[in-house]
Order: sequence, then structure tokens, then C-alpha cells
Amino acid sequence: MHIVSALFVENFEMRQGADGATRLDLTGAMFSMAAPSPAPVTVAPHLVALIYCPPGETGQGVFEVVFRRGLDPDEPGDPVARNVSPFSVEPGRFTYRLVRGELEFPEYGQVFAHCRVDRGPWHVVPFTLLPPVA
Repeated sequence: MHIVSALFVENFEMRQGADGATRLDLTGAMFSMAAPSPAPVTVAPHLVALIYCPPGETGQGVFEVVFRRGLDPDEPGDPVARNVSPFSVEPGRFTYRLVRGELEFPEYGQVFAHCRVDRGPWHVVPFTLLPPVA
């Protein structure tokens, strides 16, 4: 299995298309946001990952997201947040995982969501917290 895409979004909805196929409506894709209040602050953006399972695979997997301040997924020190969730998907199809990380920011800056399936390669998504809008 592999990650097709991962993004921070404001809203995520599924619906049935006229042809019977599932549609995913992603709105407000973002890589940054203004803080709701001055730092230090905690924000909880939604990260959605789309995962594909090729035919012939089991369809069972574990999705892991580790939020870190740096680009290196193996850097020493504690992560900002971490989420691990098992999932299943029919082989030959897609599934999604929605993660809402509680991210503490002592000051404005970046965190990186390091995502992977079953200890596979990391897929990195940056998120920047900006000062509040006056």
C-alpha cells in the first residue's frame, strides 16, 4: 500500500457521484494558517491522507503520523504529536485516514507531518503557524 496524497484541509466530505462512484470533496487545502491567538497556542488542523491498496495485497495496514519540528523523521527528541491507526481497504481500491493533531506551538513556526503506511517510506507534509491577524 502507499500514500497517494496527504494535505492539511479545512473540510473533508464524501459523497456519491451520479455515476455511483465515491467523490471526495476537499476544501481549504492549506500549508499554513494564522494563529487564533498569540503564542504559545495549540491548534488542531485536519490532515487527510489518501491511501491506495494494489490488487493482490491483503488490504490490512497501519497508518502512522508523527508531527515533528524538523524534516528528519528520525531526529532525536520527542515528537510534537503522534497518531497510529490500523485500517483495512479492499485490494484495488482507495481509503482515507483523517488525523486531527493537537499541535502545541510555543512560538510561530513550522511542524512537519511525517506519514507512512506499515513502516514504509515517509511522506512529509509541512504546516506553518503564522502570527494572528490584527
